Amino acid sequence: MTHQFDVIVEKDSAGYFVASVPALAGCHTQAKSLDELMERIREAIELCLEVYGTEFEPLDFVGVQRISVAA
Repeated sequence: MTHQFDVIVEKDSAGYFVASVPALAGCHTQAKSLDELMERIREAIELCLEVYGTEFEPLDFVGVQRISVAA
């Protein structure tokens, strides 16, 4: 069975790409290149499914918003 997941990709201040999968709590990884990141997040997803099973709540991707907050 094939599952599809939305992956959020960001870049941190050290230049690493960071990926997370909102539908799978705790499923994230990082890498120096996007190609390596995609390989690693695929492995992370497979491991999460192996550990937690395929019982997860699929989320519908809506979009990304950026807001400013005074701190």
